[in-house]
Amino acid sequence: METNSRETLKADFDAFDISEELGFLLEEPLTSLPDYYRVWLDLANNLTHLIESHTLRDLVHKMPVLSPDFLIDHRELRLAHLVLGFISMGYVWQEGQHAPAQILPKALALPYWLVSRRLGLPPILTYADSVLANWKLKDPTGNMDLIVSFPGGESCRGFFMVSLLVEMAASSGITVMHAIKTSDLSGIQKGLVKVTQSLKKMKETFKLMHSKFELNLAQWRDNPMLPRGLLYEGVSNEPILLSGGSAAQSSTIQCFDALLCIQHEDETVDCSDRKCFQKQEYMPPAHRQLIETLSVCPSLRDFILSHSSSDLCQAYKSCVSALVDLRNYHLNTVAKYVVVPGNHARAMGCPLRGVGTALNETGTGGSSLMVFLKSVRNTTQKALILERPSASKETEM
Repeated sequence: METNSRETLKADFDAFDISEELGFLLEEPLTSLPDYYRVWLDLANNLTHLIESHTLRDLVHKMPVLSPDFLIDHRELRLAHLVLGFISMGYVWQEGQHAPAQILPKALALPYWLVSRRLGLPPILTYADSVLANWKLKDPTGNMDLIVSFPGGESCRGFFMVSLLVEMAASSGITVMHAIKTSDLSGIQKGLVKVTQSLKKMKETFKLMHSKFELNLAQWRDNPMLPRGLLYEGVSNEPILLSGGSAAQSSTIQCFDALLCIQHEDETVDCSDRKCFQKQEYMPPAHRQLIETLSVCPSLRDFILSHSSSDLCQAYKSCVSALVDLRNYHLNTVAKYVVVPGNHARAMGCPLRGVGTALNETGTGGSSLMVFLKSVRNTTQKALILERPSASKETEM
């Protein structure tokens, strides 16, 4: 029985592209591509210098239009999407908020578009790129580093690294979620305990983000500096509107929401972050499928309410409370490091210098960020089950 359960779990990991140790992080991401694509890697590996020296655009204009047909497997495609995303972001914002590029040259736009179609991702730098696929082992002891980064030194690096570590902290909770939906009472309770531990570990890991730097990966949707969007040369005759990468694109918290039956339907929060939060267009398709699978399973909350187990009810309450605590901490962190020090990203030498100043109160997806975060926190709080006295339950039965 245990062997069959293990085989089923492994099939789930493969189907949803998740790792028992890493959660949604891409396992063993590549750091090199076939030699044909050397120009992409050269630009990505020297991105900080090229942006700071204002030479990136000139080099992109000299690039050949390379075909993505020689990219064979998923990891090659993910690395290509990662480097093209960083190069594109650097290209658009090389000169800061006052002179964003209005057109992405064909040498970038066309292969980026084609790689994106094969992956089921949009042609813009997403959370799936900058965090989930953007890591490598720095040494044999297991220390991790980024594959690609922006100017901004350790603060910029720290933002991505802490996000990466938070995703790793979530792994133990993610890997039991699908099993919880098909377990008995005892299995559900044990699974919820693991999810609670995972959420608490995520919050503790999130505390490592102590530097006053929150990287706004600026978008070409709802952006006053690119009001019509960005024109992808060789792809479309009209500008394209896309939201920038943000934590709202993480599949992790949305999976916990789906598991715990927490639905965010506040129609007053009308924004791209919320749209991304609901529709998951910016997530890898396999991760999106896990959220959808969890969402259509029988309601765990209703199942718990229909049973008289106070221990099970308490396990659920502890899980939701841990998620509320995590969202509260995130809310306070955003207020402290994004909204208050609005122009800090410019001072840190971020390639999006000045962009953060314009968007710091609206978030990377064009939303009212604080309103959005408070809304999802409040909805999470409403999911708490009030434990009913055992006597009244016995009377009902």
